[in-house]
Amino acid sequence: MAHKIVEECIACGACASECPVEAISEGDPIYVIDPEKCTDCGSCVAVCPVEAIKAP
Repeated sequence: MAHKIVEECIACGACASECPVEAISEGDPIYVIDPEKCTDCGSCVAVCPVEAIKAP
């Protein structure tokens, strides 16, 4: 299971630039994680300023 970005996301983009497999993209209104690409590395979790990324 891939990580998931929840509604607390403030769309700052910090997570997208941190993802080594480019699984995160800008959605409307929040960023989204492509579950097919996500490797559950957790890099995005560490940089999210509002803790809006949840582990599976």
